[in-house]
Amino acid sequence: MTPSQPPSPVPAGRDQPLDLTVHSLPQAGAAAAMARPDTRRGRWKMLAVLLVCAAPVIASYFTYYVIRPEGRRNYGELVDPQRPLPALAAVSPEGQRIELPALKGQWLLVSVAGGACDTVCQQHLYFQRQLRESLGREKDRLDRVWLVSDEAAIPSALNTALQGATVLRVAGLEQWLRPAEGHKLADHVYVVDPIGNWMMRFPANMDAAGAAQAKRDLERLLRASNSWDKAGR
Repeated sequence: MTPSQPPSPVPAGRDQPLDLTVHSLPQAGAAAAMARPDTRRGRWKMLAVLLVCAAPVIASYFTYYVIRPEGRRNYGELVDPQRPLPALAAVSPEGQRIELPALKGQWLLVSVAGGACDTVCQQHLYFQRQLRESLGREKDRLDRVWLVSDEAAIPSALNTALQGATVLRVAGLEQWLRPAEGHKLADHVYVVDPIGNWMMRFPANMDAAGAAQAKRDLERLLRASNSWDKAGR
């Protein structure tokens, strides 16, 4: 048997400790510089999302207010700037207390009058009802609202005419609505959009011919807002 050979000696200079390299941590300034592009990208993405969400509303108002195809003229007077629903306290005939901004979420056809409801008031209530019904399947996107501006009792004879309408007794409407020069608040019917902005006023003393033109205005508004406004709050 041949004796085993002893292991070869490790050459001189080869037996060296492992060389471990430790990298230093980035400084705070360098970390901030690295994070800054991500922060900017995040902000741009957030802005893009907001623009996408707002685009339908912006487009519908741009179409109605700026483009106005066919060179048409409105029967109603556009309000500029629009005036948002104020936080006025209101009371229903049943004693329920709400604030006017609770009406947001629907197109509103609004009339204003004292509780006694004179001939003009009754005519406005009639036109409000007829205009809503004339919208057909779109009528559920519009609510009729009568804002009672004094403490006078509401005649029971109006019960039938007010079915389906929102009736609220409220003071201080002058800080929100404005009549045309030489007229009173009760002389007009007003339009409020689902965002809560008063944006149109129909002429005083509206008759049947005027109501037909008002219907066309309402149809255009509903059509222009169809992509973002749905029935029901």
